[in-house]
Amino acid sequence: MAPEVVSGKNYNQSVDWWSFGIMLYEMLVGLTPFIGLDEDELFWAIRTEEPYYPRFLEPDAKEIIKWLLVKDPALRLGSPECPAGGVCSQPFFRRVDWYLVERKQHDPPPFRPTLLTMADCRYFEDDYTTLPARLTDIPDDVLAEVRQDRFANFDYTNPNMTD
Repeated sequence: MAPEVVSGKNYNQSVDWWSFGIMLYEMLVGLTPFIGLDEDELFWAIRTEEPYYPRFLEPDAKEIIKWLLVKDPALRLGSPECPAGGVCSQPFFRRVDWYLVERKQHDPPPFRPTLLTMADCRYFEDDYTTLPARLTDIPDDVLAEVRQDRFANFDYTNPNMTD
């Protein structure tokens, strides 16, 4: 969650750019950029700390992640006021032909898994697929406080994932 969300402030689409920065960091570094022993520590880290950038991270990758994880949403990459310019113009994307991407004419991925079903997990490590599911119990009073009218038309169920 972006710092403005954690702080309970109003937010806009810049939270999506923050999330993109988090995902990019996790994919390139293999760790989450912010840690805490509990939710309070994690939220404190998100609001106040800067991520550690390992030496193996390419400079262009480090630069785009830094701009995506700017605490001030008005200055975050993807916002009109960002001094770093637009997202697509970042050196990290210099090899991307956005014209071809927009028209879905870009090069195919180097590997595309063949799935037997929509729930096929054979490309995942057994260490993860054999773990038992751990669901967090949510107290009834917490659920009662959630405004249910916000979910009035939320009825989508993926037909490929049901029995």
